[in-house]
Amino acid sequence: MDRKSRYSESMKRKVIVVDDEYVNRQMLGFIISQKYDVIYAENGRDALEKIRASEKEISLVLLDIMMPEMNGFELMEVMKADDELKQIPIIVLTAEESAEVKSLNLGAADFIKKPYNRPEVILARVGRIVELSEDRSLIKDTERDLLTGLYMPNYFYEYALQLDQYFPNWEMDAVVIDVEHFHLVNSLYGRKFGNEVLKKIADTLRNLLSDEVDGYACRYDADMFFLYCTHLEDYELVRSKLMDELAGLGEDNKRIRIRLGVYPDVDRKLSVEDRFDRAKLASNQIRNNYTQSIAYYDNQVHEDSIFAEKLIHDIHDAIENKNLVVFYQPKYAIQGEKPVLKSAEALIRWNHPELGMINPGKFIPLFENNGLIQMLDHFVWKEAAHQIKKWKDEFGKTVPVSVNVSRMDIYDSRLEARLLDTLMENGISPEEYMLEITESAYADDSDQLIEVVEKLRQKGFRVEMDDFGSGYSSLGMLTLLPIDVLKLDMQFVKNVHTDEKSLKLINLIMEIAKFMDVTVVAEGVENEEQYKLLKESGCDVIQGFYFSKPLPPEEFAKLIIAEE
Repeated sequence: MDRKSRYSESMKRKVIVVDDEYVNRQMLGFIISQKYDVIYAENGRDALEKIRASEKEISLVLLDIMMPEMNGFELMEVMKADDELKQIPIIVLTAEESAEVKSLNLGAADFIKKPYNRPEVILARVGRIVELSEDRSLIKDTERDLLTGLYMPNYFYEYALQLDQYFPNWEMDAVVIDVEHFHLVNSLYGRKFGNEVLKKIADTLRNLLSDEVDGYACRYDADMFFLYCTHLEDYELVRSKLMDELAGLGEDNKRIRIRLGVYPDVDRKLSVEDRFDRAKLASNQIRNNYTQSIAYYDNQVHEDSIFAEKLIHDIHDAIENKNLVVFYQPKYAIQGEKPVLKSAEALIRWNHPELGMINPGKFIPLFENNGLIQMLDHFVWKEAAHQIKKWKDEFGKTVPVSVNVSRMDIYDSRLEARLLDTLMENGISPEEYMLEITESAYADDSDQLIEVVEKLRQKGFRVEMDDFGSGYSSLGMLTLLPIDVLKLDMQFVKNVHTDEKSLKLINLIMEIAKFMDVTVVAEGVENEEQYKLLKESGCDVIQGFYFSKPLPPEEFAKLIIAEE
């Protein structure tokens, strides 16, 4: 039933004017009587009696603060404590700005400044609050989240704007509170426990707003909360309060991680939604970073965000316009009398028309997170296969090339078909084309990955575990994994010539690799001392600046010629 069907054009809402000054009562009553039936009260006690007598009919209270017997604050406290009366909106009549904060905390919906010299503004404010109140009566069940009791996002945004309007000089912060991997909390400990976690967070935010800061909180999403509050210098205090409250839930809370993104001293020219987008962006910077729980939005984060958005926008053009190029870093077998060119790794480079040559460390992690990495992988696969064929035709010999297979590719049901189609198009065999899969991918979902890798090996592909030693797998796990080549991470080998423990560990890995009959490749080798120690330890193949940086195809061809 819409508003027009509930109220006829001739029916007026009732508004009560509460003021101990007769002239003020009559003046305000005269202004609003054009559209509303007016009830008058000369103090808070008189008003309370009249409100109770007609509570179902009164649409609004216009309330002075300084009055005898019961002042405006006292009346607001009584109404706030009553489940029925607190639904009636209140506009405070005041000339004192200092009264506004307390009035807001007690539930005031708006203010009208004394003296009453702009009747059209008064009528507009009264009409807006009455209409908002009636709309809320229709959808009051959607104002607050049923589980936590916090505001829903739409109401939260509206109240945040009202706070800006009434207190334009307050320094405000937009804060995002996120529970890391909340779906795992529900899966491991049950939805009931997960709900208790959310309620504890909501209770903590309510207490914070009651005792320490001014503002509003909402439950934005399943496991994400927004806090719009007066500025705090140290949000570690907020995080600590949250974690202390969660500690009361028992031992399971130790696996819960709270992450905060803070956009301090917000730019009020931005929409409320954009302010919290910035706070979310800061929070996302530390996702899965277990050494940092609070991140602040600043100019660098903003610039990084713009940069990332540009890369995402430009990737399709980069492929179409051939701004993406594949370089090749040689791998040398070192166990003979002299090093011999064994193979190469295909490495993507982006020569952006505006930004110049972009470091792969800038765009590969970005595309891994948003799924675009498959587009890059497919591009590299085709380019590498084409280059193998070209060198084979030109020099009469095969230089095998290894390409990266990302975690996203592993879940592609057409992975095997895509790779075989790529080889067939270029007339090369799986034995000439190696696949590199990161160690972390094996740790993430080893069962599925092992199944996929086994099928690829059955087709003739050789598989390298890339980045071994970056911290995910145990040495014992190596015996369970289907691999042909073990590739030591560059961070793992960089100290081999200065740290005895690193050398001993590498020797141990060499023994395991020998037992498993797999080849070991060391990447990131930069100097002769590292080279000699790795050769003595039994390392089969070396890749790194000691021999060559990644090269464009025409430069790499010179290395092939030098081998003849």
